[in-house]
Amino acid sequence: MFSRHLRLFLSTAALLLASWSAQAAQATVAVAANFAEPLRALAAVLEKTTGHRLEIVVGATGRLYAQIANGAPFDLFLAADQATVAKAESEGLTAPGSRFLYATGQLVLWSARPDLVDKQGQVLRQDGWRRLAVANPRTAPYGAAAMQTLAQLGLTQALAPRLVQGESIAQTYNFAHTGNAELAFVALSQVLEGGRLKSGSMWVVPAQYHEPIRQDAVLLKRGARNEAARALVKLMQSPAGQDLIRSFGYTF
Repeated sequence: MFSRHLRLFLSTAALLLASWSAQAAQATVAVAANFAEPLRALAAVLEKTTGHRLEIVVGATGRLYAQIANGAPFDLFLAADQATVAKAESEGLTAPGSRFLYATGQLVLWSARPDLVDKQGQVLRQDGWRRLAVANPRTAPYGAAAMQTLAQLGLTQALAPRLVQGESIAQTYNFAHTGNAELAFVALSQVLEGGRLKSGSMWVVPAQYHEPIRQDAVLLKRGARNEAARALVKLMQSPAGQDLIRSFGYTF
């Protein structure tokens, strides 16, 4: 999926990154499931331009935090919210002063069926479908945003019997992708390719229906001196890196 993005941004990123490190290193990055594909694209750019390599661990933000708190050997944490990173920071698990906003996500209602989801999301009030997938709102910020959206629409109780819950936004997407649920609240980044909808149909949920999905990253104590982790941070904060992130449907 990320080959187009790699070709588009590689030349610019090469100029920015070529002088950052003379010796290749490796870092382990814990990333919220919604940002897995953008991170793989960034990792490809990083390796091509510096030789640094990333080991990527994908999961729900809450579960990744629990692993970090229990001593998991991660160098960098890319969460799907700000509160979890702030908690890790307050508990002394991070490198001081390394926290930053790396993206603001967009929630969408998506179906693998191209004719199911209308542009206003009225499908939620109609028949013709049986299951709506949402991520666990206790561990996945996109799941929390989905439940806030249902509350704003006055549909929490009416749709409760039809909900199926994924442990992460990745599993939630898979429920809809495989047909186990006709509808799913997922991240816009999961359904785009080359800036366009890959397949199916979607409704982009208005931002006022849920709290902003501001996503923070932070170097963990183990990663404070890791050259690969530090180079990834520089790439993500560079104009080329931010353009790449935007191409997956994020804002800042």
